[in-house]
Amino acid sequence: MTDVSLFRLYALRAVYLFVAAGLAATVWPLLINHSPRWPLMNSVVCSMLTAVSVLAAFGIRYPLQMLPVLLFELAWKSIWLIAVALPLWSANQLDARTSETMRDCLLGAILIPLIPWRYVMAQYLTRPGDRWRRPGGIPSSAFGDQKSPAADQPASSSSLSPQAHSS
Repeated sequence: MTDVSLFRLYALRAVYLFVAAGLAATVWPLLINHSPRWPLMNSVVCSMLTAVSVLAAFGIRYPLQMLPVLLFELAWKSIWLIAVALPLWSANQLDARTSETMRDCLLGAILIPLIPWRYVMAQYLTRPGDRWRRPGGIPSSAFGDQKSPAADQPASSSSLSPQAHSS
């Protein structure tokens, strides 16, 4: 297993705290005090970011298990910067709100050196994934077939003992 230094764990905790507190200060008030005529996409984004703040709070206690939250943050910010901000910047069409969002997303770059990339590679890319089906194949009940009730019964200890088969 790839060990992660104690310093890196505390750095991750600080990032989770920053994300959780920052979103709690900016997004939670919007969620709690929104107008009845809240635009749909604003409500979706606000709800999603509120969920990210809750998950980031868990990251303070479990920094490695919650790494997908930071990877999500890094991914969406990178995608937005490349797909939205870069073309606007290249065309010299950045308005004040887009510039502010771009600045906020560029802060996500701080995650790049803090994420334990060897751990991410070992846990998410090179480690075998979870199985897709039960051992022994797909049970017939998955297709709506009726299975025999005896299939769910554990083998009795008498049928497993050598004395049961010796007579």
